[in-house]
Amino acid sequence: MAQIPNLDNAPVNLTSIREQSQKELINILKNVRGKKCLVIDPKLGDSLSLIIQTSILKEIFFPLHGVELRHLTADPIQSDCSKVVYLVRAQPNLMRFICSNVHDDISKGLQREYHVYFVPRRTVVCEKVLEEEKLHHMITIGEYPLYIVPMDEDVLSFELDLSYKECQVDGDTSSLWHIAKAIHKLEFSFGVIPNVRAKGKASVRIADILNRMQAEEPVNSTDMVVPEINTLILLDREVDMVTPLCSQLTYEGLLDEFLHINNGSVELEASVMGLQQEGKKTKVPLNSSDKLFKEIRDLNFEVVVQILRQKATSMKQDYTEMTTTTQTVSELKDFVKKLNSLPEMTRHINLAQHLSTFTSKPSFLGQLDMEHTIIEAQSYDICFDYIEELIHKQEPLGTVLRLLILFSVTNSGLPKKHFDYLRRELLHSYGFEHIAMLNNLEKAGLFKKQESKSNWLTIKRALQLVVEEPDTANPNDIAYVFSGYAPLSIRLVQHAIRSGWRPVEEILKLLPGPHLEIKRGGFSNSPSFDSLSGVSTSIAKIPDGRRALVLVVFVGGVTFAEISALRFLSAQEGMAYDLIIATTKMVNGQTLVETFMEKLG
Repeated sequence: MAQIPNLDNAPVNLTSIREQSQKELINILKNVRGKKCLVIDPKLGDSLSLIIQTSILKEIFFPLHGVELRHLTADPIQSDCSKVVYLVRAQPNLMRFICSNVHDDISKGLQREYHVYFVPRRTVVCEKVLEEEKLHHMITIGEYPLYIVPMDEDVLSFELDLSYKECQVDGDTSSLWHIAKAIHKLEFSFGVIPNVRAKGKASVRIADILNRMQAEEPVNSTDMVVPEINTLILLDREVDMVTPLCSQLTYEGLLDEFLHINNGSVELEASVMGLQQEGKKTKVPLNSSDKLFKEIRDLNFEVVVQILRQKATSMKQDYTEMTTTTQTVSELKDFVKKLNSLPEMTRHINLAQHLSTFTSKPSFLGQLDMEHTIIEAQSYDICFDYIEELIHKQEPLGTVLRLLILFSVTNSGLPKKHFDYLRRELLHSYGFEHIAMLNNLEKAGLFKKQESKSNWLTIKRALQLVVEEPDTANPNDIAYVFSGYAPLSIRLVQHAIRSGWRPVEEILKLLPGPHLEIKRGGFSNSPSFDSLSGVSTSIAKIPDGRRALVLVVFVGGVTFAEISALRFLSAQEGMAYDLIIATTKMVNGQTLVETFMEKLG
């Protein structure tokens, strides 16, 4: 099944980004003449499947350039090729795999030519590993500048899985340069972005690096009278850690929560999809190429179940009518058209049915109730007792940590007595090997001792984050994505687009990190690029009639529910912009917590 998303309806020409990446990969393979073995690190292979279809790679692309494909492991390379090309992310552990491969070849007396292409760029740390292993002189080093991967027609990923932990815990900010470089590359295609709004330490730093890049390697803006991207909004994940810790309630969000969406597809038991392949797994693609998925992905799951039921009933009625009455040729054609959508419908009915087995569990419903209790700051004692009970019952560690961090973040930490107690109980219940993880969480400010009074109640009220009795079927507010909680991150984007951040400046100061609003690229005198006042007359139209664009960048990850909320905003009447979302990675509460999990020993 194809995983590659269709980019035809993208607000800007994202196909050009994909084509450029394909061309750069072809050039790498052409540079190494003769038959060669291409060894890709598996995580990178998943990203490449969004750039070029795996089936095309294997059937046409590789034979054409004399290439065999392998995945990188510590095991020896089984190939008779005399040339080996490694395509890897710049990570020291992957360098050790490469060294293991080369040492194995040397021990067998094999003479090969080795090329290592770092994605997106080489690093001193990785080259040092090669030097320590005394292999640096045997390897030709290059770069494959894959800074950005189109995940769908309105979502881009920088594929930086660990950037949040690296910045918050390790003090490694190299990913911020990577993000700025990716945005700068976009500017070469779409023009200098004239308005920049940033909130958070990392985001403000990226804005600064971006300006330095423009000064050192300017994008020529004379060719482009109107830049296609009007505004860049940069937002640190640290600014809103509440949202990703909540359970997402949109269809796509729930698929990610329970089945984990990886590069636009989920892998699950074939039997779930009604396939008679006992014990086998099947991959189900999930992107906007699937018309039904595009229609229902951003809806609250309750509504999705109703829509699928209605569609199935309607099709059944059509079938009954067709078999019992005489049909005109035109009516038959309409019915056959509907039948063409049957595989998509069957797929989503199976997926929805499978999801329902999780969402109907008392443990999940109890977790939802507790999340809302914590967010509404109703009762500290009830929340504390609930988390304590989960720890003593040894419920899954990820579930416990999500609630514990949510509890800590909304209270600006826990009183020392409670912090010490819960920390001790966690280690007793789950093992002392988790002490490194708890230290990481404390360093990142996610589970810590309370040092000041919490601002959460003030922020919640000022930004109207809790909406009583939201209408999930016909939503009029972004709160529908969490059945009553409006994501703080998206409220900030909403304000940035409508009236700028000045009216909510006092609230911004209560959130982590500095903020800035700047104009750049020599457009400050142009009325078209006036502040985002929400007045459609001040919005610059793109020559081909499309609406102007806002690029929203999440530094540290974004959830599918937040993307749904942004799509909802973009579709509102009077909205003068299309939105494109870029992120370091797709996250949910579980995957975000897992990045901090390190075991000692």
